[in-house]
Amino acid sequence: MRLFSTVLRREGDGYWLVTPAERGRITVEDVPFIAVELTREGEGASQSLTLRTNIDQSVTIDANHPLRVETDAASGEPRPYVMIRDGLEARLARPVFYELVELGCEERVGDATLYGIWSKGTFFPLGRLDPD
Repeated sequence: MRLFSTVLRREGDGYWLVTPAERGRITVEDVPFIAVELTREGEGASQSLTLRTNIDQSVTIDANHPLRVETDAASGEPRPYVMIRDGLEARLARPVFYELVELGCEERVGDATLYGIWSKGTFFPLGRLDPD
């Protein structure tokens, strides 16, 4: 799996395995990777949060590797993702997302109160706290 991950590319809305000799389209149900572990260094706005994926690749949540949270239309549950590289993302495993939620804090952003986490000096919203 690690070997295939090194030749995985995302082009438009499709995923491709690209080697010097061949190129083949593959089907990916959601995203190709899963974040399975969280490591924290420091505290507050200066903390650094690093995720390890199912292919043993580490990525620190920052401006180049942002965290985003979508809401599943059918279930209403959050679906958190982090950018790994070149348009390839990892979905956070549920236990990892719960760890992030425990580290979260409230921040006022514009006219909204958001709940989120800090990593490498950047605030990443996990959800909105204002009632609608």
